[in-house]
Amino acid sequence: MDTKPAPFVPPAPKPRTEPPSTLEMMRIVYRNPLELWGEHTYNEPWISVTGIGGPLVIANDPGLIRHVLIDNAKNYKMATVRQLILRPILRDGLLTAEGEVWRRSRKAMAPVFTPRHIFGFAEPMLKRTLEFATRYEAGGTSDIAYDMTLLTYDILAETLFSGEIAGEPGSFAKEIDRLFETMGRVDPLDLLRAPEWLPRFTRIRGRKTMAYFRNIVAGTVRMREERLKRDPDGVPQDFLTLLLRAEGPEGLTRSEVEDNIITFIGAGHETTARALGWTIYCLAEAPWERDRIEQEIDAVLAREPDPTKWLDAMPLARAAFEEALRLYPPAPSINREPIEPETWNGLYIPKYAAVLVMPWVVHRHRKLWDRPNAFMPERFHPENRDRIDRFQYLPFGAGPRVCIGASFAMQEAIIALAILLSRFRFDVTAETRPWPVQKLTTQPQGGLPMQVSRRG
Repeated sequence: MDTKPAPFVPPAPKPRTEPPSTLEMMRIVYRNPLELWGEHTYNEPWISVTGIGGPLVIANDPGLIRHVLIDNAKNYKMATVRQLILRPILRDGLLTAEGEVWRRSRKAMAPVFTPRHIFGFAEPMLKRTLEFATRYEAGGTSDIAYDMTLLTYDILAETLFSGEIAGEPGSFAKEIDRLFETMGRVDPLDLLRAPEWLPRFTRIRGRKTMAYFRNIVAGTVRMREERLKRDPDGVPQDFLTLLLRAEGPEGLTRSEVEDNIITFIGAGHETTARALGWTIYCLAEAPWERDRIEQEIDAVLAREPDPTKWLDAMPLARAAFEEALRLYPPAPSINREPIEPETWNGLYIPKYAAVLVMPWVVHRHRKLWDRPNAFMPERFHPENRDRIDRFQYLPFGAGPRVCIGASFAMQEAIIALAILLSRFRFDVTAETRPWPVQKLTTQPQGGLPMQVSRRG
């Protein structure tokens, strides 16, 4: 008899059964856009409507997504609403730059994210995770969402900046939360596509936080430049040095260098942190899955000391992480806008339409997934992976603007999970009641307070 438990269904907003009023919609979009979408959004291949900001197309069909992000990507620019939210934070960083500025930045950073370089980061990732894990030795309750922010910050600082980021990690994590709380929300004026010069009162509170991050960047650059002058041959050949050496007439401007540093410090670690937190939470609620992964990790660590090989050697741990990325994609929305109108398979996409490719919706679409709301890592087991269309699973985006750090994040996540789950067990408590909220990333409102104990 099959005694396998029913899969765990983690918390998520229920699809709406009727559309909200205009005022209610603006409130929902500001509070939590994940609560806006209705039943039809999770069932139809696409939806085309006229919203308060103009034409809106929601793209769920993998073929349509491929068309927008790859086949006709040249006809699509970053959506106005997205840029109104992100540009005040990241300016001309890689996530928000377009055209020639984006191409220069992508070219300058590409050498850091080659497989050879990423393998070279494995030992520093392992070192920082081992150091971080000592905080759990005494056991007790800890907010895993906050902890993962600290861990991924430590790893980012060690690998891309060789440990030389100005500022203190604890205050950094708190300021990140404040930044996303104040600057990372959709303001009603963004929906109306109001001009950038019109102040967004919902973001005024974020100005002090933005100044904090800009000061960190200025201090980080200043430290490295002084070191470059003192000892140009002894400076680490990391992300920071590469950016500074790319500065010049043919490369990046000083402001572009600083914008890309803030992009990676502010957003580069946040996405992996959120995904790790959700993975640990889902495994705690599905102990039958956690047991198998613990056994896999124990076996691999007993025979394979090289962390560059863990990603391939731990398919169950990888599958759990990928399933958490499906249920809680760190970047829940990809927004584009057509430069010229076009028609795809009978769907007319007008100029200036907001085209939404939403991993949050696509990853939970009823026509694309079996039991889409359930935590079922077996979807990503090696024997099942071929059943998943490339454009129905988009945790790192797709096309020319696919996340440059995807391989970095996957290696980092598996190393972190391997060390943490080999030594400790994370269990939910009565206070563990997370609710997914979209504030640039998919965050657990209320954090992830969990009981941590040493494994026998």
